[in-house]
Amino acid sequence: MVQETTKKLTLKPLGNRVLVQRLEQEQTLKGGIILPDTAKKKQETAKVIAIGTGTTTSDGKLIPIPVKIGDMILMDKYAGQDVTIEDDEFVILRADDIIAIVN
Repeated sequence: MVQETTKKLTLKPLGNRVLVQRLEQEQTLKGGIILPDTAKKKQETAKVIAIGTGTTTSDGKLIPIPVKIGDMILMDKYAGQDVTIEDDEFVILRADDIIAIVN
């Protein structure tokens, strides 16, 4: 699970972008085998940390991003840009790269 932090986040995504933090995956297999970091696949499940304002259409109408802070989402496997802030790993991705909201 993602640990709640009391640090003040200094990054605000712009426009149609969303800042997420990948959820941790299991470190040990059923047989007790521990996977090294290089053998783990990237998790597609993440928690929304911050959102941009949304997309503006050509006629000036604002289309908001369909997720809110705290939502658990499923995202495209290779989507976004990895970012490290104060030793925490985040991903900035386009709202279009969000596949679903996990309930």
